[in-house]
Amino acid sequence: MKKIYFLSDAHLGSWAIPNGREQERRLVRFLDSIKDDAAAVYLLGDLFDFWHEYRYVVPKGYTRLLGKLSELTDRGVEVHFFTGNHDLWCGDYLEKECGMTIHREALAVQLQGVNVFMAHGDGLDRSDKKYLALRWMFHNRVCQCLFASIHPRWAMWFGFTWAKHSRKKHEAVEGTFDGVEKDGLAMFARDYLKEHPETDCFLFGHRHVEVDEMLTDKSRFMILGEWIKKFTYVELENGQLTMKNYTE
Repeated sequence: MKKIYFLSDAHLGSWAIPNGREQERRLVRFLDSIKDDAAAVYLLGDLFDFWHEYRYVVPKGYTRLLGKLSELTDRGVEVHFFTGNHDLWCGDYLEKECGMTIHREALAVQLQGVNVFMAHGDGLDRSDKKYLALRWMFHNRVCQCLFASIHPRWAMWFGFTWAKHSRKKHEAVEGTFDGVEKDGLAMFARDYLKEHPETDCFLFGHRHVEVDEMLTDKSRFMILGEWIKKFTYVELENGQLTMKNYTE
């Protein structure tokens, strides 16, 4: 049985990350290394630090990554792309040109006999009211149309500048986890379990921290880390989930 891979939060193109081209190449090398044994790859959001599509314009760059993802889908490997809070403004380019399946909401699915609930994770912690208001604005169709009316020269500059500021602002708290009793995502998962007790595992991105804990005797809670410094991913093989770090 072929393997299934999960990863998130590469933030490619970030103006706050040095050596971004090498970071992209490393991700491409990883994808190349799994192309023969992968049945599917799930990218759980924030693959790009900022991505905004216009009707006839897409962001420049990322040619190595997009080429490799296209190669995977051409080989029959499923590539699932979840929009994150940094790359939610994607249209149909990645789907039509690269063959990826786009997910704009959380997904509950059975894979290799394991009932998995997966999402990027932003907006699920209902305690962060300030961020929830910002997220509503980002997802609002009127706001999106108004932003799309700005010329790409200025809109893309604004987007990358905002993303850089956001990363610098939250860099100090990245890598922290309060435990499954207090963490907002874990509390969401506990509430979800009340109505969906069959869920075997929760998979989230967004938080840039590696977490692999048990919520109950049966249900597992995992946060995928990031692809900036630690290059973390989860591998599903024969119904067993394992968290790993990609090393060369």
